[in-house]
Amino acid sequence: MSALHLDPERQLVAAQCSGTLILARLGLLDKVPACTDLTTKPWVQEAGIEVLNQPFFAAGNVATAGGCLSAPYLAAWVIARLEGEDAARAALHYVAPVGEKDAYVDRAMKNIAPYLHGAEQPTAHEAR
Repeated sequence: MSALHLDPERQLVAAQCSGTLILARLGLLDKVPACTDLTTKPWVQEAGIEVLNQPFFAAGNVATAGGCLSAPYLAAWVIARLEGEDAARAALHYVAPVGEKDAYVDRAMKNIAPYLHGAEQPTAHEAR
């Protein structure tokens, strides 16, 4: 754990499932609710983090997601923060199942949209 040097002041930090527990142990979720999978949930709660019953949550430059199929939400959030919502929509549309593209993109964007505006937007260079 000490080898991880994450700095949400200058980086976008995203974690899925058990990665949320890592963020909790690193102190990056202090007093911030988070998302995780159902298996990891008790350990994240034991670490003092409120676990939300939703697939995605972000506070500032830190995002968490729960469930294997929530990975596109994290990817879309990063893309939207760095390149804009149109770029995130395009990336989601590319990977979405045929016949479900519009609904898939709309659902994903609905999950991340509340966490895009009002957040400090790092430049692409700063986020890397």
